Amino acid sequence: MEYLLLIYEDEAVRKTMSPDELAARYDAFDEFTNNVVASGQVVAARPLEMIDVATSVRVRAGQSVTTDGPFAETKEQLAGFYMLDCDNLDQALEWAAQIPAAQTGTIEVRPVANHSKENR
Repeated sequence: MEYLLLIYEDEAVRKTMSPDELAARYDAFDEFTNNVVASGQVVAARPLEMIDVATSVRVRAGQSVTTDGPFAETKEQLAGFYMLDCDNLDQALEWAAQIPAAQTGTIEVRPVANHSKENR
């Protein structure tokens, strides 16, 4: 079953990190990514740009409205994701706990829904 591991972090914390701290952080992510890729369970994985370049879209009464930034003000922002094909939720949770951002942020683990015609 596929699981999406959503990485949430407080971007303000990242902006206060020294160059050495950032380098160590990226090295930790590289190590995790190499390990999970080697497991053969990665479907997709990507980091996201900072929230200040995001745009939110809403359609109300047939009109599309765009707003700079996120949909809602939150302490933690979506920083990236890993989509894994795991045997079960326990395995997905084990991988989530190994993501470096779990030490300072939150990793949300969600099963990917299958809305194909056969499963409706």
